[in-house]
Amino acid sequence: MTKLRIEEVETRPEKTILQRIFRFVKKNPAGFVGMILVFLAVGSALFAPWIVSFDPSKASLTSRLDPPFWADPSGESTFFLGADQLGRDLFSRIIYGARISLMVGFFGVLISLVIGTIMGLISGFFGKWLDDLIMRVADIQLAFPFILFAIVIMSVLGTGVWKIIIILGITYWVGFARLIRGQVISLKEQEFVHAAKAIGGTNFTIIRKHILPNVMSSILVLGTMYIAEFILLEASLTFLGLGVDPTIPSWGGMLADSRNYITSAWWTSVFPGIAIMLTVLGFNLLGDWLRDKYDPNMKM
Repeated sequence: MTKLRIEEVETRPEKTILQRIFRFVKKNPAGFVGMILVFLAVGSALFAPWIVSFDPSKASLTSRLDPPFWADPSGESTFFLGADQLGRDLFSRIIYGARISLMVGFFGVLISLVIGTIMGLISGFFGKWLDDLIMRVADIQLAFPFILFAIVIMSVLGTGVWKIIIILGITYWVGFARLIRGQVISLKEQEFVHAAKAIGGTNFTIIRKHILPNVMSSILVLGTMYIAEFILLEASLTFLGLGVDPTIPSWGGMLADSRNYITSAWWTSVFPGIAIMLTVLGFNLLGDWLRDKYDPNMKM
């Protein structure tokens, strides 16, 4: 009987890729939806020239505020999502606008992640006066409202994509630092760290080989969440006229341009808003799934 059961287990067919995908979707529907939305946003940004057929910056006053062709009773419109106040194709501008939002999100998070990880590791591992100094700097920075801080900096330095990225990066490192500090304080008391010290491991080696790998899951989760927040902040600053240059297609800029046409040309504000909503939702759902999978005890 035992041999028969062993043979049955050994001859059981492996699950196909489609079966694994179906099982993942069944167990993690929200995570799957998040992945699809993020994939669509990233794919749109990477393959924008092959997706759209109109130049996003080409204006045509004869097509000014043309509605989407499927909502045009006259049947004269040729635009899938309509045209803006300068006759530019809205669909093309939304697709190209994904590049700006994702670039701000990814690079802004990268800067804040690097700074915050280094500060959090130093603060949590070495403690004492270094911990007090870094945490007091973090507390002071948290005391300043971000929008007010960004308005002051952008008013002095001017607008630009990379300036937004740098401002976000040097502002949001605090979240990474505080999270990692708390985990490092707990990890450095574990037996494997004491064992590494006992065999002569240097502080740098212990941090690199034993501490950092154990906090990477938390860094990944928080970074995913921050990408969504950075996309919203970039759109907010651009809407206020302190973000991306108006000549560059961006979702916040499209919302700013459409505020005078909300009642007369609803498509100019609705579709950029939907693009922001779906992208942010995708990263939030993906971040929730990553948190549940890799760090269920993480406190956000």
